[in-house]
Amino acid sequence: MFYYNVWVRSDKYKSKNSLTYSSPNKLRIGTIVNVPLKNENILGFVYSISEKPRFQIKAINKSFDDLVLPKKYQRLANWISDYYYSSIGDVTRLFLPKNLEIEDIETSKNQKISKINLPPLTEQQSRVIKKINSKGTYLIHGRTGSGKSRVYLELSMQQYNKGYSSIILTPEISLTSQLYKNFKKIFKDKAILVHSKLSAKQRLQLWLKCIKSSDPVIIIGPRSALFYPLEKIGLIVIDEAHETSYKSDQTPKYQALRVASILSKLSNSILILGSATPSLVDYYIAKERNIPILNMTKLAKNNTNFNTSYEIVDLKDRTNFTRSRLISNVLIDAINDALNQKQQVLIYLNRRGTSRLILCDQCGWEDLCPKCNLPMTYHQDKDVLICHSCGFLNKNIPKACPVCKNISIIFKTAGTKAVESELTKLFPSKKIARFDSDNSKSERVDQNLEEVVNGKIEILIGTQLLAKGFDLPKLSVVGLIQADTSLYIPDFTSQERTFQLITQVLGRIDRGHLNGKAIIQTYSPKSTLIKSAVKQNYEDFYIEELKERKLYKFPPYYYLLKLSIKKKSPESSEKTCLKIIDLIKNSHLKVIIEGPAPSFHEKNNNLYSWQIILKSTDRNEFLKILKLIPTSIQFDLDPNNLL
Repeated sequence: MFYYNVWVRSDKYKSKNSLTYSSPNKLRIGTIVNVPLKNENILGFVYSISEKPRFQIKAINKSFDDLVLPKKYQRLANWISDYYYSSIGDVTRLFLPKNLEIEDIETSKNQKISKINLPPLTEQQSRVIKKINSKGTYLIHGRTGSGKSRVYLELSMQQYNKGYSSIILTPEISLTSQLYKNFKKIFKDKAILVHSKLSAKQRLQLWLKCIKSSDPVIIIGPRSALFYPLEKIGLIVIDEAHETSYKSDQTPKYQALRVASILSKLSNSILILGSATPSLVDYYIAKERNIPILNMTKLAKNNTNFNTSYEIVDLKDRTNFTRSRLISNVLIDAINDALNQKQQVLIYLNRRGTSRLILCDQCGWEDLCPKCNLPMTYHQDKDVLICHSCGFLNKNIPKACPVCKNISIIFKTAGTKAVESELTKLFPSKKIARFDSDNSKSERVDQNLEEVVNGKIEILIGTQLLAKGFDLPKLSVVGLIQADTSLYIPDFTSQERTFQLITQVLGRIDRGHLNGKAIIQTYSPKSTLIKSAVKQNYEDFYIEELKERKLYKFPPYYYLLKLSIKKKSPESSEKTCLKIIDLIKNSHLKVIIEGPAPSFHEKNNNLYSWQIILKSTDRNEFLKILKLIPTSIQFDLDPNNLL
């Protein structure tokens, strides 16, 4: 009889210790097995050999001897469990399918790839590819339209010809589909598309294809693509690497960039982080650790007659809005001109900016927390202002602007549906489509990609779904309804997100197809951030934002841990928070404690959520805290935001 320590795939198993099972057969480390756990039979993998236990144990139901999780993924699972303080039950769910019904998987032999229809590499693209000459991490800082995707494709072909697989990550399904089509032309059935909309059976088939294939493949998909088992990895690409969707919002709450970095080291492969607006933290790390930053500043399409103009419209000046309360006169004229020339228009609004903000519509004054310099949020039910980071509370609701004495204070913003209604009134004969998270499956942008790209949809209205990645050859006008909306989100990343979004949206026209025009409507027309984004001046923004982060003790200078407490009443949530704070204080660890404060979305499903924010220069202090507090407390290590 043989004995093995097994990592089980179950969200009900919350321990960080493996379970021991017996088997009459000798098994390889990493073998996928089916084991009993309470009243269920679940999948797992053999983690290590065990000595004969002193207590009675259960036997492995079945071993799939031809399915072995490669060693690098075993080590990666162990790292995720330690780094994100996650149970092995939750971690193993990332790596194994829920069920394993073995089917015959057709695996074609290694095929030669073709460069059919590929545009020739530009001088800049060739130079960047040449610099990526060894294993390790590279940050490609490439403006929108510079041809980063062409670089990814070329690098993937190089690795494929050497017998190595590639993983290409994209932040959203809509971008994944477009990128997949380009790779499919070259790699045919060796290009594998994965995403959350696939059925369990489809995901299982692709997982089996990966673990059984001895030939290289190209996996394209969101962050989950990192966990499809590949024997030999030569390249990992994270496109739009700044995107927040690379952080998982489910346990384990991992950051795909950090996980990819470890997988790259374990597989001795190349890791590419690509973005026109790199994350401030990633850019800082790259500079501190001498990671090569490869700049791509030129458009891939060398159109010398191409020109883009920008116009900033002051939202405070209502004479700019005589024909519409939401859309400025100059934007209406620009839309008319584009439509008359059979060109396409994109109207962008950041949906996240629907919070109840406090803003003067005359001088642009904004109510900020004195402790965090973050926007205060108005709670109408309690008639108070609250900082959702540190909990600072102000009962003195401004009746007039303290700067200019204006009595017209704004407490809310418009949404995409209101913009759609307004445009329908202004342009009743035109084909208009709204793309946001409220779309049904048939309405999603990836389901209407052909009409979007070929310009049959004349006016596109969108949120972040349309802000990046798309190459729209007939698009000539972009209108930002309220460019600084995300600045009013009460979070330390609001400045960075605003810069990124404006840059990405403007990048839809600045690609060398047509002369473009961008209309930026803002309450802060003189804002340095707005001007830097319009000019694509990343360095100036980076330097200024770092000063703020250092002053208020935010990443990259401090690590963050967010603790969330949900109870049936706000009083109960606050009381539990205070007990947790006392426990942390008595531990005498080197952390800064902020809060407690109501979460940004305080009430959900009849529960009241409060939070505690911890800051430290030593991330290990957080791991010590997580061992002290009750397991019922939800936590997020390295959160993307504090909302």
